Amino acid sequence: MGCPKEYSTKGGMGAALLSDPDKIEKILSTLVKGTCRPVTCKIRILPSLEDTLSLVKRIERTGIAAIAVHGRKREERPQHPVSCEAIKAIAETLSIPVIANGGSHDHIQGYLDIEDFRQTTAASSVMVARAAMWNPSIFLKEGLRPLEEVMQKYIRYAVQYGNHYTNTKYCLCQMLREQLESPQGRLLHAAQSSQEICEAFGLGAFYEETTRELDARRAKLLARTPEEAREPVEDTSGVVKMAVKFDRIPKKAFRGRRHFLKAQAVLSGLCVLSQGRAYPPQITPKMCLLEWCRREKVAQPVYETIQRPLDRLFCSVVTVAEQKYQSTLWDKSKKLAEQAAAIVCLRSQGLPEGRLGEESPCPRKRKREGPDQDPGSPRAQEPALPGELCKKPLLALGSGEESLLEGR
Repeated sequence: MGCPKEYSTKGGMGAALLSDPDKIEKILSTLVKGTCRPVTCKIRILPSLEDTLSLVKRIERTGIAAIAVHGRKREERPQHPVSCEAIKAIAETLSIPVIANGGSHDHIQGYLDIEDFRQTTAASSVMVARAAMWNPSIFLKEGLRPLEEVMQKYIRYAVQYGNHYTNTKYCLCQMLREQLESPQGRLLHAAQSSQEICEAFGLGAFYEETTRELDARRAKLLARTPEEAREPVEDTSGVVKMAVKFDRIPKKAFRGRRHFLKAQAVLSGLCVLSQGRAYPPQITPKMCLLEWCRREKVAQPVYETIQRPLDRLFCSVVTVAEQKYQSTLWDKSKKLAEQAAAIVCLRSQGLPEGRLGEESPCPRKRKREGPDQDPGSPRAQEPALPGELCKKPLLALGSGEESLLEGR
C-alpha cells in the first residue's frame, strides 16, 4: 500500500487502499488466517498523524508480523522531505516491529547513515530502496566502493547469469544518474544488447569470452542423451527417484494426420534438458504401467499421493513389485503426480511409456472369441503387439517396506 504511481492507484491498488481501511483489514485478516507464514505490509502516512495512528492500530489487530512505513503522503514524491516524526510516533504506538522507509538521499548516503535513520525514527529496522539502486555497496561496513567498480562487477554478473539486457540497462542508468549525459551514459542509453552494454564499459572481450564458455557448456549439455540427463537414483530409503514431469499434448493439437506429424516433428527437436516429454492424449504412462503389470502377472501399481500445504502441489509414490518410484518434481494435480511416478518406474526399467514416436505397450481392443471359433483360425491369430517386444522382468531394487510418505 505504498506505491503512489497512477498505474497502481487507478486500479484501486497501492496507496489507493489507504482510503479504504475496511478493505485493508479484510485483506490482511484473510492473509493471516490463510497462511502459516508471517504476513507484513507497507503503508504511506495519511494527511493527519491522528488518522495514521488509527489506521496502523487497526492494521496491527489483524495479526500481521510487522509493518513498513514510508514517511511520505500519497501525493508526495522523493523531493519532499520524509517525516521521521510520523514514523517515530508509529513505532512508539505499536508493539509489532516497524520498518522505516523513505530516507534515501536526505538521510542515507552511506552504511552508517542506515543506523542513524533507524535511531531517528525509533524503528526496528530500515528498508532501503533508491540508495541501494544508486550504489549497492551502501551495505558494506567498510564504506561505498567507487561507482565504476560497482558497475563493472554488476555487468559481469549480469552476463554470467543471463540477465536480460533491458533490466541490466535500467539498473546501470539508476547508478549513473547525473552522468547519463556523459559519453559513457549516451553509449549505455543507445545500447540494444548485453554485448553493446559491455562494449560501452570496456568489457567487450569479457563478453565474447564468457559467451564462448556458456555456449560450449550449453552444447555439452545438449549433447547428452535423455538417459544420461536423467539417470535414476535410489536414495537411502530405497525409493527410485528421477526429476520428470508428465507433459500431455492437447487433443486439439491432433486435428488430422498432418497436425500429428507436424507436432511430432517439432517435439523431436525439443531440448533434452526438458524435464518432461510429450505424450499423446490417447495413451498415458499409468496405462502402460498397468498393462505391463497385467502381462507379467504382477500386482497392480499402488499410488500414494500427498499434497504440500505451502503451495498445494502434489507428489506421488508408486509401488510395483515391492519397489517404490517417485518423481522429485511436484505437480499441480494428483493425476499429474501419479503419471510422473509411473514414468519413473517405466523409464528406470527401460519400458515404453507411451511417448510420441514410441511404440505403445497398451493393447488394441480385441473382439471376444465366439464359443465356436477356432483359436488357430486366421481371425484369432492376431499379430504380435508392440508391447510383446518389451517384456522383461521388473527388478526390485529394495524392499520398499517403509512408505516414503510417512512422517511428512
